[in-house]
Amino acid sequence: MSMTTEKNSIKPARKKAPSRGGARPGSGRPRGSGTKVKLEDLMLNIELETGRTYGELLAHNYALAIGRSDWNGVRDYDKAFMNKMLADKSEVTTVETDDVVAAKQRAFAEAIAQIAGIHKST
Repeated sequence: MSMTTEKNSIKPARKKAPSRGGARPGSGRPRGSGTKVKLEDLMLNIELETGRTYGELLAHNYALAIGRSDWNGVRDYDKAFMNKMLADKSEVTTVETDDVVAAKQRAFAEAIAQIAGIHKST
């Protein structure tokens, strides 16, 4: 007795389970609604509640961390302050005259010519 199997057997179609992603009607925040907490409001509330500006509180907490030898906290404050200072100081403004632009164009053209193997005699 020999058993034969069909290679092209038809399998019943399965219904795909609904996915959980994608947009749904009525979901999300309503249009036109703002952020729940605005930075300016938060800073004002901190100042009103404590009687100190946020900057004064940061400086005070930094001094407390040093006083209690919380070196991990001091390191975190140092990183935050340095990141802020470096971000403020990293703006650079350059003004180039026509002579500078022309010199850069000549240098660029000469570099391209050397790469391409073209030698100019000047």
